[in-house]
Amino acid sequence: QVQLVESGGGLVQPGGSLRLSCAASGFSFSSADMSWYRQGPGKERELVAFISSVGYSTNYQDSVKGRFTISRDNSKNTVYLQMNSLKPEDTAVYYCKARRTTWGQTYTSWGQGTQVTVSS
Repeated sequence: QVQLVESGGGLVQPGGSLRLSCAASGFSFSSADMSWYRQGPGKERELVAFISSVGYSTNYQDSVKGRFTISRDNSKNTVYLQMNSLKPEDTAVYYCKARRTTWGQTYTSWGQGTQVTVSS
């Protein structure tokens, strides 16, 4: 059974930092491209950061470049999102996504989300 479990969210003041974790199980984590998305109040879900399974190449939404860092630890089946210099507009539910291809079929899985609130 595929599972993605996010943790690390919470309430933080503007300028603060949080590190989100997403623990994966039930599939070959090292073969999966991993992403973090977020959905703010009244907004659509949007891609925040991506890390590939091969070469660990990364991409970021423009609004988080230089502040957020995505990384992965294949030995722990976990992907991280280090968030620094947080702003109120970063307030959202953050979701982890896994995409993998097996025998020519692409599978996508989502976690349940973790709330991040940036407020003074």
